[in-house]
Amino acid sequence: MRRVVRASATFPPDLLEEFDQTTRMMGYKSRSKAIQDAMKALIAEHKWMSGEKGSRVGFLVVVFDHHMRNLQSMLTEVQHQYRKIICSSIHLHLSERMCLEAIAVRGQVSQIKELSDKLKSKRGVQHVRPTVLST
Repeated sequence: MRRVVRASATFPPDLLEEFDQTTRMMGYKSRSKAIQDAMKALIAEHKWMSGEKGSRVGFLVVVFDHHMRNLQSMLTEVQHQYRKIICSSIHLHLSERMCLEAIAVRGQVSQIKELSDKLKSKRGVQHVRPTVLST
């Protein structure tokens, strides 16, 4: 059994109240578990942003205007360039103009970042949100 370390923290009352409400709505039974998950998410985000090396698995969520001329074909072309790290994708129609594509990726952080940056750079792409985990 792994050892557990107790830690103490102070919070502004409003922040703690909102955190407790949110975690209850999410189904957490304990504040400790919710804080552990929040800490893991913060660490993963920091590692991603700081360019840590290694293999990751996750999704790139891309929101784009499909009426933008040639954008869909440019996005497809970029994805074909990274076919070795793309496992799958799903396309959703959000509105008359806007689409969301969730791209499942598995590979080196540097390659996933390159793919993310190339997708972001296309005119008509509104948002690229990476969610990656260590493998």
